[in-house]
Amino acid sequence: MQENNEFEMITIEKVVKVSPEKAWDTWTKPEHIVNWNTATDGWTTPFAENDLKVGGIFRTAFGSPDGKNDFVFSGVYTRIEEGFMIGYTMEDGRTAVVTFEEVEGGTKITETFAAEKMNSIEMQREGWQSILENFAKYAEGLK
Repeated sequence: MQENNEFEMITIEKVVKVSPEKAWDTWTKPEHIVNWNTATDGWTTPFAENDLKVGGIFRTAFGSPDGKNDFVFSGVYTRIEEGFMIGYTMEDGRTAVVTFEEVEGGTKITETFAAEKMNSIEMQREGWQSILENFAKYAEGLK
């Protein structure tokens, strides 16, 4: 497993106009994850599995528009503070932390993650931010 000091850390954030409870449920339940977890149009999320506990595994499939770049994103939870924070290690050893903070008008979601080395920092920031924007749109549209 690689240490984070080998990677640049990236932070993204978004205020989502839903309660922290709704944000948490929408972020963590597979039946919701498959509806928002894509970065660009044309991509799909065919399945999501989520064992939300320390030591639990998550897996999310990403389907590319042409089917040639499909992949599964997975990792292991290292820290869970119900309703407030999720920490995890991705299968390549990089780490990430997601926080949920109640703010005026909704919930501020902040993600800090170790960048991988194959794609530019800006591309990764834009991709993860796009997923967060899709999350907000989906969560805010739920009844």
